[in-house]
Amino acid sequence: MTGFGRAESAVNDRQVVAEIRSLNGKLFDVSAKLPPVLKAYELDIRSLLNGMLIRGTLDITVSIRQEGASRPMTVNTALAGYYYQSMRQIAQELAIPEEQVLATLMRMPEVVAPDQDVLAEEEWVHVKAVIEAAAGQLTEHRRKEGASLEHDLMLRISNIERLLEQVHPLEAQRTERVRTRIRQSLEEMIGSDKTDPNRLEQEMIYYIERMDFSEEKTRLTQHCIYFREILNRNDIAKGKMLGFTLQEIGREINTLGAKANDAGIQQLVIQMKDELEKSKEQVLNVL
Repeated sequence: MTGFGRAESAVNDRQVVAEIRSLNGKLFDVSAKLPPVLKAYELDIRSLLNGMLIRGTLDITVSIRQEGASRPMTVNTALAGYYYQSMRQIAQELAIPEEQVLATLMRMPEVVAPDQDVLAEEEWVHVKAVIEAAAGQLTEHRRKEGASLEHDLMLRISNIERLLEQVHPLEAQRTERVRTRIRQSLEEMIGSDKTDPNRLEQEMIYYIERMDFSEEKTRLTQHCIYFREILNRNDIAKGKMLGFTLQEIGREINTLGAKANDAGIQQLVIQMKDELEKSKEQVLNVL
C-alpha cells in the first residue's frame, strides 16, 4: 500500500501541484492539505481517492499558485482604520514620528490577505485531472512494489510446503519411537511378564491416534494452495483474504507442533512459523 505520486499542470493563470503519499493502513484514511479555494471540493477529492486507491493511510497536498501580478488581494479597510487610530494615539502619547505608520499598518494581521475566492467549476475539472494523475502515478508505484511482494509471498508459501514434505519421513519414525518408549516404560515399572499384549496394543493405538496429524497436514496443504490461488487472481484488493488465509495456515502449523512429540518435527515447525511470520509482515503491505 506504500507509494508516492506527484503531478502538476497550469490551469489558466494558476500553477497546480498535487502530491500524494500512501502508507499501510487497515482502512481508508486521508489527511488533506488543501488551499482555501479547494475546501468546497474536499469531499469530491476524498471520494476520488477512495475510488482509485481503495485502502491505506494517505497524505495529499495540493497547492495552487497564482502566476504574475494578477494574484487577487483584499484589504480590510475597517480593520486598518481601527489599527490606525490606535497606532496614531500611541504615537502622539509617546511623541513617535508617524512617517512609518502606513508600512507598519499594512503588516498588521488580516489587514492584507489573499482573496478567498472559490474555484470555478471549469477550473476544478482541470485540478481534478492533476489529482487523478498523481493518484495514477502512486498506483503505478504500488503495482511495481506489488510484483516484488508477490514473488516474496510465493517463496514463503513454497518454503512452508517444502518443510511440510520433510515431515513425512519423520512421521513413521516417530510412531515407532513412541511404541518403543511406551513398551520400555511399562517393562521398567511392572515387568514384561505382567503386561497384557492386547491391552497394551489398544492403549498404543489410542495414544498414537491422538498424536496423528494427518488432517492438519492435509488442511495445511489445501490452505497453501488456496493462498496461491488468491495471489493469482486479478482482484484489485485481496490483502484481507490473504491475511485470513495465513491465520488458517498458522492454526494448522500450531496444531502440528502441539502433536509433534518429536524433536525433528518441532524444528521443522519452528521454521514454518518463521516463514509464516515473514508472510504476515508482507501481507500488511497488500491492498
